[in-house]
Formats: sequence, C-alpha cells, structure tokens
Amino acid sequence: MRITFPRLPDYEKAYAVIERDDGVVYQLYGGVAGSSLPHDVRHLVVEQSLGIRDGLWGGIASGAVFLSMRHLQGRRPPRAASRSAELKRSLRDHGMRAEMIANLVERVAGLTAPNSDQIRKLARDILSVLPDGSTDVDPEAIAGAARALQVEASRWARLRPGQELVYEWPGPSPIPRQRLSN
Repeated sequence: MRITFPRLPDYEKAYAVIERDDGVVYQLYGGVAGSSLPHDVRHLVVEQSLGIRDGLWGGIASGAVFLSMRHLQGRRPPRAASRSAELKRSLRDHGMRAEMIANLVERVAGLTAPNSDQIRKLARDILSVLPDGSTDVDPEAIAGAARALQVEASRWARLRPGQELVYEWPGPSPIPRQRLSN
C-alpha cells in the first residue's frame, strides 16, 4: 500500500492519498495543514517502527474504511462495507493501544536524551487507561521509534506546499513485535 501526504498551504484541510494493494484509492482527511507533522504520519511512522500491524494502517491495508475516508477510484471488493465493519470491530482494542503507543512515542520524541526510567514512567502514565492495563514496553524500541518520528517531523518541516512525503506500508522491516514489551 502506498500512502502520499501532500504538504498543503497552511490552514487548508489536510489529507493523505491511500493506494491500497487491491487497486482501490481513498483520500483520508485528517486535521489542518501546517508545518507540524500530520497526525496520520505520526501513526504510520510509529506503527512501522514498532511492527504494529493491527493499528490504523494495518486496518486500512486489510480493508477497513473510516468515516474520514473518501473513495476516489478502483473497484471495491465484494462485501467491502461489511468486511470493513467487521475489521473495525475486531481491531477496536488494538487500535486504541496503537493510538496510545503513538502518544507515548510522541512524548518521548519531545524529550532530550530520554532514559529507560523516563520511558517506563511515561508508559505507565499513558498506557494505564487501556482495558488490558498493560504498561510494559521495551524502552529501547520506544526510543528508536521516537528517533524515527523526529526524523520524519524534520523532513515534513522542510517541505514546501506542493511537495509530499510518500510511504509504503508495511514499509521496511520493523522492530520485531515481541520486542515492544519486556
């Protein structure tokens, strides 16, 4: 799956173009354009870095279609709507965890030289709201994802309106999933 994030003029409605492997193309709306890294890029980078395949982007690649998405082209597979609804139900808790992990990584990315204890404390604070109550993380994996997020934020900040960042999902080999937790 290819995802293109165009850098639009500030204050316009931001979007990404998603070209799924089945040939269907969607526009995903998300927030307001500006020099800050778009929320959905943040998810993409974190989910790729940590090998999260059951979050937002894994769900979209598998056929989930959200209200913020608009069909642009390509023939949708048979029973696409029911498959999407089923996927969204089955991924609900995983998606919430992916959202909270992305929040954690973003907070870590904002720290100067975070150490393992700081990362574990932030994980306890942020992830404690999850239904499973699991706050265990691998600080090295989280710090690596935070560095990847910083790199992408820097790349985005250098873009001028009309330029874009393009990603492939699932992308390069991620940190193995089992390393996310100790």
